[in-house]
Amino acid sequence: MKTDLKALDLSETERWAIAQGLEPFRGRQIRRWLFGKMARSFEEMTDLPKSLRSTLPEKASITCLETVKILESRDGTRKHLFMSEDNLLIESVLIPEKDHDTLCISSQAGCAMGCRFCLTGKQGLARNLRASEIIEQVIQVKRGLREPQRLTNIVFMGMGEPLANYNAVLRAINNLIRSDGMNFSHRKVTLSTCGLVPQLRTLGKDTTVNLAVSLNAADDSTRSYLMPINNKYPLKTLMAACREFPLPNRRMITFEYILINGINDRDEDAIGLARLLSGLRAKVNLIPLNPYPGTGMEPATMEKILRFQEILLDNHYTAIVRKSKGRDIMAACGQLSGLREGSIGAAA
Repeated sequence: MKTDLKALDLSETERWAIAQGLEPFRGRQIRRWLFGKMARSFEEMTDLPKSLRSTLPEKASITCLETVKILESRDGTRKHLFMSEDNLLIESVLIPEKDHDTLCISSQAGCAMGCRFCLTGKQGLARNLRASEIIEQVIQVKRGLREPQRLTNIVFMGMGEPLANYNAVLRAINNLIRSDGMNFSHRKVTLSTCGLVPQLRTLGKDTTVNLAVSLNAADDSTRSYLMPINNKYPLKTLMAACREFPLPNRRMITFEYILINGINDRDEDAIGLARLLSGLRAKVNLIPLNPYPGTGMEPATMEKILRFQEILLDNHYTAIVRKSKGRDIMAACGQLSGLREGSIGAAA
């Protein structure tokens, strides 16, 4: 079986090179080509001997995703639809900011968590993505940018639950943030989870990237209705893990709260959230629901959203109303499906 080089770390790549009868520095050269110069093939690695470039494809593979379609929103957001080698569709979303770009990447093809507000969960889980397929999303998008240096922020908020694919996600993160990898700042990489507590307890020991928790309710009844994972890891258990999560320097945990009309948008919900987060170094992203066809729910009114924010601010929390981008191309939070354009209707 061929070795998947984009899934290896530096020491593993050096050991692989030695196993092929090569000097360790050849492994370092290959990594520079894969992650620094974003090479598509061994033939592009011009500082390797030509004889070596011709034999490497027999021993190792360079994972590449096929770009099926790129859709651009009126607001400049771009949704990239990729196809894997086994014909699974994966979506990533490039979000332009004022002075940088953020890329939202996927960790699974589909998702098994079944959150009521999320279209990805409605599709079910096809499989976990390999570490190479996760990082390849970043490589593919960055390679196509006119100003690749603008891509500074990576968020694991696309298709899938990252902590359900823990080992591959951690490998991808390490190759994203290491200087011998893609050299992103660990302060600019964020992992979002619905709350898989055992993996959450391990994550803070294994990496120093940012943590975001998809919360969406301050009581177990509402959260279990919206997010079935809450039946396994209820709020008391989840919040205990959050309180134990190591936070370097002055960092905070981001709690994501999707506001849904008549379900979790009351004053009592905001007051309950403030109490739930008491004692935590926390900030809250308030996100109006982005409906998809058949969701049966509507976003909270702006009046209620601003009132919700006001209550959190009065309780001394940083609370930001996050503007949803890419809704017209089904690229906003909760709208990724991994389906070809036309397989589902337009956003409601």
